[in-house]
Amino acid sequence: MRVTLRFITISLIIAIFASGCVSRSAFQRKSDEAEHYATLSSNLEQDYAKLMEQQKQLALRYDELGQQLETSRNTAVTLRQDNLRAKADIARLEKILANRSAETGQAMTELRQDIDRLQEEKRHLNSQLEQEHLARQARIAQLKTTYDDLVDKLESEIKRGEVTISDLQGRLTVNMVEKILFDSGKADIKPAGLNILKRIGTILKNTADKSIRVEGHTDNVPISPRLKDIYRSNWELSTARAGSVVHFLQDRLGISGERLSVCGFGPYMPIASNATAQGRAQNRRIQIVLVPQQTQTLE
Repeated sequence: MRVTLRFITISLIIAIFASGCVSRSAFQRKSDEAEHYATLSSNLEQDYAKLMEQQKQLALRYDELGQQLETSRNTAVTLRQDNLRAKADIARLEKILANRSAETGQAMTELRQDIDRLQEEKRHLNSQLEQEHLARQARIAQLKTTYDDLVDKLESEIKRGEVTISDLQGRLTVNMVEKILFDSGKADIKPAGLNILKRIGTILKNTADKSIRVEGHTDNVPISPRLKDIYRSNWELSTARAGSVVHFLQDRLGISGERLSVCGFGPYMPIASNATAQGRAQNRRIQIVLVPQQTQTLE
């Protein structure tokens, strides 16, 4: 377009010169106007080209913004869906939290009740323990008194080794060898033995909170043939001797039968070796054991 305008301008100038009817000043003026229009035309062409380029860039930008808008719309839809799901989750969690809060409140109430109950039980147990401790101290003191009384009353027999007294774990035991109570192979108490049992029984009668267990023991020498008709074995002999002691304590000293028990162990609980005469003599014995009334089982 620029070339065409310039060509037209030159053609006009030539035509004017050819006609010879235009003055030089007019010609110059027309020539300047033509040059001006040519320059103006060139500028317009440049502006047009720029506008076309801008239009192209705007079209590209328009397409780009359209894609961004579509992406934003899709994102908005996704966000709305996420928001709805989040609200639903929040509502569900709030419901769960409310239920848990109610359950926790109930659990705390029950826990406080349990704590109060346990504290009350603790106070009760502490009171019981204190009472049991005092009672135990009293029993120990009484047992010591009984022990001291027995030692005092049986001093001579203890010195001769015929009687021993022990106090192990709250169980007082009076151990008497056979010879001071019975003749060999017999279950009848000798007069000297009755005297010893009277002294022992008089003291034990005052221990009303204790049971009295009488145990009979023998050595491992079998019953002689002449005694087989009376005592089948040492079991029967040991039991008969313990029974004689129990009857004396009940019948002669008035100790309640509810406090008394009889045990015959025969040769099966020796305290010494049966290989020697001295050991066998120690194993032939009567033991009187004081035990708490509520536990009369053997241990």
